[in-house]
This record gives sequence, structure tokens and C-alpha cells, in this order.
Amino acid sequence: MTHSHPSPLTQLSEEERLFFSTVRQFADDAIAPMVRSMDEEQQFAPGLVDKLFELGLMGIEIPEAMGGAAGTFFDAALAIEAISMVDPAVGVLVDVHNTLVVNALRRWATGPQKQKWLPRLARDTVGAYALSESGSGSDAFALQTRAEASNGGYRLNGRKLWISNAREAGLFIVFATLDPAAGYRGVTALLVEKSTPGFTVGRKEDKLGIRASSTCELIFDNCELPADSVLGEPGKGYKVAIETLNEGRIGIGAQMLGLAEGAWGHAARYAQQRRQFGKPIAEFQAVQFALAQMATEIEAAKLMVYNAARLKDAGQSYLREAAMTKLFASQVAERVASQCVEVFGGNGFVRDYPAEKYYRDAKVGKIYEGTSNMLLMTIARQFLKSQ
Repeated sequence: MTHSHPSPLTQLSEEERLFFSTVRQFADDAIAPMVRSMDEEQQFAPGLVDKLFELGLMGIEIPEAMGGAAGTFFDAALAIEAISMVDPAVGVLVDVHNTLVVNALRRWATGPQKQKWLPRLARDTVGAYALSESGSGSDAFALQTRAEASNGGYRLNGRKLWISNAREAGLFIVFATLDPAAGYRGVTALLVEKSTPGFTVGRKEDKLGIRASSTCELIFDNCELPADSVLGEPGKGYKVAIETLNEGRIGIGAQMLGLAEGAWGHAARYAQQRRQFGKPIAEFQAVQFALAQMATEIEAAKLMVYNAARLKDAGQSYLREAAMTKLFASQVAERVASQCVEVFGGNGFVRDYPAEKYYRDAKVGKIYEGTSNMLLMTIARQFLKSQ
């Protein structure tokens, strides 16, 4: 019998390896020198978003005919991981744009909508995904934002909260209720351009971590939209949101994996440089054990992220794996970033060193795109259903 050997999960193809190292080099050269100033100023450095477009990182899965790179979902995960090793705030910009916005359009948009938006999303227009409201976080479909039939199109009224990429975005996928009596079956996804009259981006949140990434309120005040603004079909917003967020969770897993790898790299280098009692602290068994434990958990998270992303590309079911990946990678990121602060000692607690920022950035991993408790519910349901 002849056996064909499948590739090990974490073994990258030549193309994938080249792509990852290119993005990582870009992150080291173009992002690393500005990480601290962007965090303090709470905004991306001028020209950085343009560079992401130039490198093709905003159109990874968009077809070549529409200006994209025609890459895989796994490529998108690699890009998010590589960038997040240096700055998870830039990582989330690339993540939301690719895994939520572009994927929702590729899956649900009509031909004309794709022709209009995908080339722009690949070239110069950032996308944002507007689901959350002040009263609907984990209870995602308790939406107060209303869309009513008007002038052959729709009139949108309401507020969205905690919307990533809001300041940079030119296109927003907005979830609103068309028919409140229909419950979640009344939820509809709408494509809204930033320039639409009656739409304003409100105040930006002052956050604990990923501070350069904009998280803002959106305000819709009699915002008139044409009939072809609907993404999918009326009443199908629930399906659009759920399916897209499952993919997005793998993206957040990749962000948290990159964050953990970045923190570990800093901790390992510091341990070899920092001397106490006449030798580098890396020679003390306690520090070695801490680094070994961190590296082991990172490897486990990587296997989960890569497996979930490859399942998605293979067209196989990945709902449970995506939830587990995001749950576990966010836990690993928080533990590794915390341990990184301890390896740095007193220097880990001050802003002159990178450790404290990774620690601050890690916390949101357990909160956005499904809190850890919501993910545990999803995982439990999936297992119990199959018994």
C-alpha cells in the first residue's frame, strides 16, 4: 500500500512561508518604530493604512480581477498573526477588514455590489462591521437600530457602539431591525457609505489596550439608503452576522496567537540580556521553566488557529473549532503577556519597555467577537448536540 502523507498542520508551503516573512518584515520595518507613539496618540501613524493597502494586506481573499491577492483564508490568518506579533492594534484593523467585511461581501453580496465594493476594499477603502449597541453585546440581536422602507429604499435610525475601524472606514456593514415583531428574523444587513447624509461617526472610546485601533460610536439620523444597500436579503442579517463572526473568531485567534508570540520573543531576549547574581536571568531554572511553559501554550494555540483556518479553506465545518480557537488563544495571550511582564520585572511595569502594552492589548481577546462565556456555551452546545 502507498500512503500519501498529509502536511503537518504548522508546516507552511513555500508561498505561505514567503508571505508570512514578507508581512513580518513589513511589521518590523514600518510598524515597530511607531508602536509606542501610536498607542499614546490613540491613532495609526499617517500613511500606515495606505501601506497596508499597497502591500495587498487589505484584499487578501479578493479575486485578482478585482484588484485583490486571490489568497486563502489561511493567508489572512497568517497576515494577522505576523502583524500582531509587533502591534495587535494594527492586527485588528487587518482582521476586521478581511475576515468580517470582505468575507461577508464575498459570501452575500450581489454581482453589482461586489463589482462596486471589492475593488475599493482591495485598493483604498477600509471596512467596518457594525453589530453591537449599548444594549446588545452578547445578546447580539436585541437591536434598537431601525430600518424602515422609505422612498423605494430604507431610512436608518439608531446608534451603534464599540465599532472597530470606525474612524478609518469608508464602508460599514450595519445590522438593523426591519421588523421588530419578527425578532432576530427581522434583522437585516445594510451597506452604508461613510459619506451618506444622516450618518456620523461619534466619539472614540478611550481604551485599556489596542489603543491605536479606533473604536467608535455610530449615529444614524434619518439616514436614507437606496434599495440595493441590503447585503444578502431582508431578514437574513442574523445569518450574515453569525456566519461571518464564526470566521472572525479564527481571525481573533490569529491576533491573540501573534500577540503571545511577540510577548514571548521580547521575554526570551530580555532574559538573555538581563543579568542578576552575576549571570543572565535566562540561566535560572525558574525563568527557563516560565519560558518553556509559555512556548508550549503558544504551540497549542498555533495548532488550533492553523487547524481552524485550514478547515475553513477546505470547506469543512469549523464552528466548534473557531469557538475553541478564540477561547483558548485569548487565554494563552493573557497568560503569556502577564508572564512576560514578570520576566521583565520592574521594567515590565513601565512604558519604556514593550511588555506592559502586550498585557493591556491581550485583555480584549476574551471580550470582543464573542465573550469567553458565550464561546463556552457554543462549544458545549456543539458537543451535547452530537451525543
